[in-house]
Amino acid sequence: MTQSRRSAAATLLSVALAGCLGSTSPLAPGLRGSVGLPNQGVLTDGVELPEAGVGYVRYRRQSDHYFGVPRLVAAIEKAAADVARGAPGEVPLFVGDLSARTGGKIPNHASHRTGRDVDLLYFVTNVYGKPTNSPGFVSVGSDGLAQIPTTGRFLHLDADREWRLVRSLLMNSEIEVLWMFVSRDVEALLIMQARALGESNELVWRAEQVLHQPRDSSPHDDHMHLRIACTQSESLDGCEGGGPHWPWFGDPNLSEQTEANLWAMLRTEPSPSEALATHDNVNASDGSSSSR
Repeated sequence: MTQSRRSAAATLLSVALAGCLGSTSPLAPGLRGSVGLPNQGVLTDGVELPEAGVGYVRYRRQSDHYFGVPRLVAAIEKAAADVARGAPGEVPLFVGDLSARTGGKIPNHASHRTGRDVDLLYFVTNVYGKPTNSPGFVSVGSDGLAQIPTTGRFLHLDADREWRLVRSLLMNSEIEVLWMFVSRDVEALLIMQARALGESNELVWRAEQVLHQPRDSSPHDDHMHLRIACTQSESLDGCEGGGPHWPWFGDPNLSEQTEANLWAMLRTEPSPSEALATHDNVNASDGSSSSR
């Protein structure tokens, strides 16, 4: 068999497995959990995020696209509770789509197929700085302002709450954040907030690596798209990363990372742009993904 025919056969097999692995398959009985790439895979044994909890509500309460791997669902609940405890005012995190119960393609998304992705709407305040409920997917500009198209009313990114959310997710030892897709403007505002709070260089550097505007979809100026990495055990069960293996993976304790080692890593590790990061797969470059 020629090399081209072998490659074609491998591709067909991959597509066949991705299409039939909504549950365990006789072709690959050992593959379970988050199976395949974020934009070409399925999910088994996922858990559903409840409609509401401490510090959060589901944006689409009646949707059946709120399934994820257990550690992602737990991390969302923990991060929302962390923000609620640390910031005054009763304003919830509005959680957008995760994945379908068995993964695979869902409307308006090219990824979200393996239970490792979730859309998180931005925290906002009114123009006077009072926290307010998010009206939905509204675009945030470089000045932090967002205008509601239907009313013309202006809101402002709540950088304090949003950074608390980012911090909780990055510090959570149960997950390894692969990407936080946001616009460049939102990233700048969040890093500015982290610096103003005196966060450690280590934590800020990690945030600068994972906060990234994708190159193959919308700029994500109206929500954050969080993606977590495969664990070692998940990789053995069929999970594929679709992103870099950051140097801190497996070592969640920030205090043990010295500043000298940090800058040594910074000199040797590729930046997100060098890693050719995309919204759906770091190897994809056809720009065909959906806006969310």
